[in-house]
Amino acid sequence: MAKKKNMPNTPRAAKEEPQATLKDLLSSEVLNKLKAQADELKNEEAARKEAERKAAEEARKVEQKRLDNDFGHLLENSSQDWRKYK
Repeated sequence: MAKKKNMPNTPRAAKEEPQATLKDLLSSEVLNKLKAQADELKNEEAARKEAERKAAEEARKVEQKRLDNDFGHLLENSSQDWRKYK
């Protein structure tokens, strides 16, 4: 069997200079504008989802009302045990 070769550990620099991030490079004015725009987009997305939810709920109500007026649908989905209505 072949022996594994041990790689010598290379010493790393104890202190590395922290790299500048984009947040550090941007001015506070630009950063505030970006945050405001992000909040606005989140609010618009929430409003859009709420509108879609309401539209779907309204469509379900309309479909249920249509089915409640359909005699064939009511007959198929009603209980066939008429003895309890005597």
